Amino acid sequence: MQHSTKHKFVQEIEKHRIGFSLTFIVIFTVAFVTLAALDLLPDPTAKWRAEHGGTPVSTSTSAYAAGEAPVRITIDSIGLDAAVANPMTTDADVLDQALLRGAVRWPASAGLGVDGTVLLFGHSSYLPIVRNLAYKTFDGIQKLKTGDEISVYSSTTEYRYRVTGVRTANVGDSNTNTIPLPADSPHLTLITCDSFTTKSDRFVVTADLAGSYTLAR
Repeated sequence: MQHSTKHKFVQEIEKHRIGFSLTFIVIFTVAFVTLAALDLLPDPTAKWRAEHGGTPVSTSTSAYAAGEAPVRITIDSIGLDAAVANPMTTDADVLDQALLRGAVRWPASAGLGVDGTVLLFGHSSYLPIVRNLAYKTFDGIQKLKTGDEISVYSSTTEYRYRVTGVRTANVGDSNTNTIPLPADSPHLTLITCDSFTTKSDRFVVTADLAGSYTLAR
């Protein structure tokens, strides 16, 4: 009789343990999906500041001619179409806020239509659900291949570039943590985090100007 009672007691404990585990899994899953949908997961802009806010950018000249401000970037081969912001400061907080609306031109880089490198950067996130699509601005740029076309627009002109290279740069590597901005002719560089949670690596795409075309009025 005592053995039977003990056996039933053990069964009850096991039943409650399984029930608790299942309840915990359900609550955790619902909470994660809800936080992702509301963009309340850990802020990727803090990660971006750690990766890019303090990343040195080298230039071969002391200053660039102003050129035209980029306002839009499209890459048909990966379905990318994003607005481009042009902050006038390198303050990390200002840049972080601009990244929440799309791609951002690094203020110390060249404008469009002049010799130098236009440096654009943006977020990437491969979470299944994000409320702010700016977290996916540069998703897929690592899939670009040599020769693929990238269009960057000013208010009057389309500047068409062809990809010359795609690489992964690690900010902990002293040989790759400085992004060169050559000024010998018109170039384009795109930079992004390589995933939502990565703390060191990022993708770098380089391209050269292939032509420019006046937009129809």
